[in-house]
Amino acid sequence: MKTRKFKYGIAAAMIILSLAACQKVINLDLGNQSGQLVIEGNLTDQHGPQYVVLSRNAPFTSENVYPPVTGAIVSIKDNSGNTFPLTEGPAGTYSVPNLQGIAGDTYSLSVTTGGKTYIAQSVMPKAVALDSISAHNDLFDAGKGEKRITVHFQDPPHIANQYRFVEYVNHKQVKSVFAFDDEFIDGKYVSLDLEQNDINIYARDTVSVELQCIDKPVYTYWYTLMQQQQDNPGGQVAPSNPPTNITPATLGYFSAHTVQTLTLVVK
Repeated sequence: MKTRKFKYGIAAAMIILSLAACQKVINLDLGNQSGQLVIEGNLTDQHGPQYVVLSRNAPFTSENVYPPVTGAIVSIKDNSGNTFPLTEGPAGTYSVPNLQGIAGDTYSLSVTTGGKTYIAQSVMPKAVALDSISAHNDLFDAGKGEKRITVHFQDPPHIANQYRFVEYVNHKQVKSVFAFDDEFIDGKYVSLDLEQNDINIYARDTVSVELQCIDKPVYTYWYTLMQQQQDNPGGQVAPSNPPTNITPATLGYFSAHTVQTLTLVVK
């Protein structure tokens, strides 16, 4: 009985979270502008190369084709003042080898292109462990054998946490964006469904879920894209104007985050 009440409590928290999400309206400038610089910068706590991708956005009504921005000067600076230059290759993709972010540290990104310098900062949060992922029958497609994925994790109490989940089905990333904070689940053990209609999931499919622990500005960016889900091309930057942590403002983000990935063969 205690377990049943606990599950109901989590379900209620999820409903409240969903209702609250409906109220957090962020006004977007959804113009039909094109040619703006797009910066997609990621620094993780995993040892290895880190990447920054530079491109120009396409018109809102056109195909999502982003021409690369070449010849830029790109670097990342850490808490101790160490600067790590990134080298280009392939076109528009800049990387630095053997760099590993540290939780709690603040990182700065600098991008100089077209006579302008763009700066962004991001704090890498402490990692929250993804306990497990599971698959269950899709209640809205009963009898068709379709599955939904649920993530299970313990949210740390009394600490503001923000999460982004990235889902892959048979090594293909789904288009849906998943961004959540712990306003209504603080300190709870959470079972959260990743609702998406891009790729149908069936028995014997391989599903991977990546958990990113992100800071508040990056969460606001991804949460805004989640609000305009229909127009969002997935893990890429949409041709709109969500809030950014880049100055002067341009499209995109710089995210210093922890990463954990779990994989499941659906039964």
